[in-house]
Amino acid sequence: MPVGIGQASGSYVAEDGHALKVMIVTDAWSPQVNGVVRTLEVLGRELQRLGHEVRYVTPQGRFTVPLPTYAEIRLAVFAQWTLENEIREFAPDAIHIATEGTLGIGARKICLRYNIPFTTSFHTRFPEYISARFPFIREEAVYRFLRWFHSPATAMMVATQALRDELEGRGFKNLKIWSRGVDTELFRPIPEAPRPYPGPIWLYVGRIAVEKNIEAFLKLDLPGTKVLVGDGPARLTLAKAYPEAKFLGARSGEALVEAYAGSDVFVFPSKTDTFGLVMLEALACGTPVAAYPVQGPNDVIGDATQAGALDEDLEKACRKALTLSRDDARAFAVEHNWHSCTEQFLSNLAIEAEP
Repeated sequence: MPVGIGQASGSYVAEDGHALKVMIVTDAWSPQVNGVVRTLEVLGRELQRLGHEVRYVTPQGRFTVPLPTYAEIRLAVFAQWTLENEIREFAPDAIHIATEGTLGIGARKICLRYNIPFTTSFHTRFPEYISARFPFIREEAVYRFLRWFHSPATAMMVATQALRDELEGRGFKNLKIWSRGVDTELFRPIPEAPRPYPGPIWLYVGRIAVEKNIEAFLKLDLPGTKVLVGDGPARLTLAKAYPEAKFLGARSGEALVEAYAGSDVFVFPSKTDTFGLVMLEALACGTPVAAYPVQGPNDVIGDATQAGALDEDLEKACRKALTLSRDDARAFAVEHNWHSCTEQFLSNLAIEAEP
């Protein structure tokens, strides 16, 4: 029986394998262009492909305010009443709260009030990001909030075993792995992809923000052209400081695929990302990766030296990646498909809850 306001469910997924109604609550949504949004979009498509019904709860169509210091992110306010009605009307079999923003907090409150089981996921290192913007806020204070937020969930999903181990060490409970995949039909090599700049072309895709460590990439002494796809609060400052770099703004769909496929190396300078879906997208387009040997790249690339180069010297990693085979990069990405990741997500929902 679907979960509804005022009733509890004995489990998230029926044992007879019937189609599920899954509600995904997220504060991150288009027009934002980032790994969280793309992950949730692909998850929804894969769930529907498996025969399940998906309903997103997002800031779209709601009264929102900009996130301080990050106007591109809009937070929904005064959404509690409409959110409760949406849950009642859809009567989902499972509720997954993907983000810790205002909608996530509202959905958590409703689920606890009516004894509705729910799962959550950890996508973004908010403690590190917030400390980078507001140095007077201690990381541990933010982790304390996150432990409060996720603790009632029957499962808190994380992308990698390394992140699971780290969060367990910080006192988080009920952690389950939900790995990431890439849409290898959309993200693919395009031999005739436009190359409008002198090569080699070194590409960055993602938010243009201080926590992404982009300046470490821009400072490198590399031949050719540095290209950045994405938007964010640091874009104007960095574009002014590094006029030789090409800041193209946000791109999606085929335009994003062409940017990946038309580049020689994908450079991932971040040291704080929990995974880095953009690395798999680049690899699926045949573009090798250069990155630091930190948690995200270690989890994606690891010892796969045919797919990318990891080095504490980012310039050295870039030059090594330039020598790698595009065919090998693509072959590595094909092994990371979304079907198995979606099945993993579903298995995490199938957790017995107290009636």
